[in-house]
Amino acid sequence: MTRWLPAACVLASLLISACGNPPNKEMDQAQGAIDAARAAGADRYAATEYTAATDALKRSQDAVAQRDYRLALNEALDSREHAQNAAREGADTKAQLRAEVERDMAQIAALIAEANTRLATATRTRVPRRVLDGPRQELAAVDESVQKAGEAVKAGDYLSAKTALQGVQERITRAMSALGPPATQSSRRTR
Repeated sequence: MTRWLPAACVLASLLISACGNPPNKEMDQAQGAIDAARAAGADRYAATEYTAATDALKRSQDAVAQRDYRLALNEALDSREHAQNAAREGADTKAQLRAEVERDMAQIAALIAEANTRLATATRTRVPRRVLDGPRQELAAVDESVQKAGEAVKAGDYLSAKTALQGVQERITRAMSALGPPATQSSRRTR
């Protein structure tokens, strides 16, 4: 029994000293992971996980102030894990939104081309101006929304681009329906 006593004392002193210091290294790692997640856009594209990471780091700092270093360590590790998850989720969500915005922009470009063709045809066939004013104004407003979305895409802000494009396809469709059915090519033959 006396042989094990010095080894037990050394082990106990190691455990006490390990629990006696704040987990600065782990807290710094958590802060670094949070910074990396924010750089990846997690604060916008994975807000729930990002908030969980920052809250856990705050709880870790509060635990250090209370000298509860074990709790501080657990919270710092939890914060780092949430931040890493937020970075992955943010990157995935951003990529998905980018693909959706690019698809929507292509569909909208095709609809705008068709609407402009119908508008030009209606103008050539001398449709009354009062009938054309509504669709012209609607298409001008649509053009403004599309330009705003394009600027957001250039800035890498796919969330704002998606918001700018909401309802645009429906507005174009309404404008086209106000112009009437598409003109059909006459298949008359001259004899």
